[in-house]
Amino acid sequence: MTRYFEENLSRQIHALELLASLLEEEFADLRDRKPQDVSALEFSIQELMRQIGMERRSLRAMIEAAFPGMRRVREIVGVLPAESAANLAAFLRELDRREQSCAIQADKNRQLAMGLYDQSMRLLKQLHQAVDPGRSDMYSRRGRYAHTPQSQASVFNGRL
Repeated sequence: MTRYFEENLSRQIHALELLASLLEEEFADLRDRKPQDVSALEFSIQELMRQIGMERRSLRAMIEAAFPGMRRVREIVGVLPAESAANLAAFLRELDRREQSCAIQADKNRQLAMGLYDQSMRLLKQLHQAVDPGRSDMYSRRGRYAHTPQSQASVFNGRL
């Protein structure tokens, strides 16, 4: 029975290894400003995350079937013989280590993506301000230079 648990944890570890490489590739594409490549990688990352989730649900179902009332690997480690418990604990440590490295890389990617987004928004706002003619010095609908109305009232100019 522990062999199935070890195989499942091994698959999760390999999936996290692949996820780490995809996240590093995404970071490189973000740094090189290749949005199409980032989008393509994002689909692969999301699919891989879905598969990892399925593996975890499968593992929990196996644990519940073998050990009623228990759902997590850490709970069954105390129940198993010493050798099997040590192997599963080693798998869990490796899984945690890889999860942490993926989380760190994902946070780096998020920070870089948000920085690029903020930079793009500031540039776009600056371009809009440069193109916007404002209230003065603009042309009318007929293509003539429109004079802005005087701020003084007509009565003071002597006109009625």
